[in-house]
Amino acid sequence: MSKVHVTTTVNGDEMEFLCDPRETLLDSLRDKLNLTGAKEGCGTGDCGACSVTLNGRLVCSCLVLGVEAEGQEIGTVEGIADGDELHPLQKKFIEHAALQCGVCTPGILVATKSLLEKNPNPTETEVRYWLAGNLCRCTGYDKIIRAVMDTAADMREAS
Repeated sequence: MSKVHVTTTVNGDEMEFLCDPRETLLDSLRDKLNLTGAKEGCGTGDCGACSVTLNGRLVCSCLVLGVEAEGQEIGTVEGIADGDELHPLQKKFIEHAALQCGVCTPGILVATKSLLEKNPNPTETEVRYWLAGNLCRCTGYDKIIRAVMDTAADMREAS
């Protein structure tokens, strides 16, 4: 089968790759663009480990074809930090020990950043609802929720 040429913007940078028309966006990101932050936890869109944003919309990259990225804007966990400066959300995850093995962490960071961009003052219920599609088997969710709530408070205070 012939490969398809895809031109897309990832974390603000224009990128190109060739992919099989049946290849997932997750595989394209990991194998073609060497952006390995998103993980394949389930391959069926149930765990959220592969979460990225596609034109500002949170998606499971295991359910999107790589060819669908043509002309689109993708945000991955690699684009959250500003160079060597961690995003406040990343700092709070460390501070609150809201991560352990790291499989789910990239997807949760992408999802919570997306939430805070849409709603800078979420309730705990809203954070839990927003993260319902992200599974974590190591930390439980309380530390994650505390880190997100603390980040939201700090970001509101800073603005």
